[in-house]
Amino acid sequence: MSGRGVWLRARARLRRFPALLAGCGEQASAYGRCVAAASAGSAELRRDVCLREFQALRECFARAVGPGCCLRGVKATAVTRRRTGKWHGRSW
Repeated sequence: MSGRGVWLRARARLRRFPALLAGCGEQASAYGRCVAAASAGSAELRRDVCLREFQALRECFARAVGPGCCLRGVKATAVTRRRTGKWHGRSW
């Protein structure tokens, strides 16, 4: 398997994402409003404050890209990095 073929397939997948995810505007807007409200003023954004909105957005993304993509099986809190620099859960 050539390295060039891998990159070409990855780029082709990434080019499709904007069109696929365009239908998730409502969920993205709700998540954005929640994050903005939770971090308004001098308040700090806390982990899992907008978890419900994030999960709705994540589910919309997963439905949009279809089965077998990178979002399946990733927990909402699994995409955070720790100081070690390693991803927890599946890497994207």
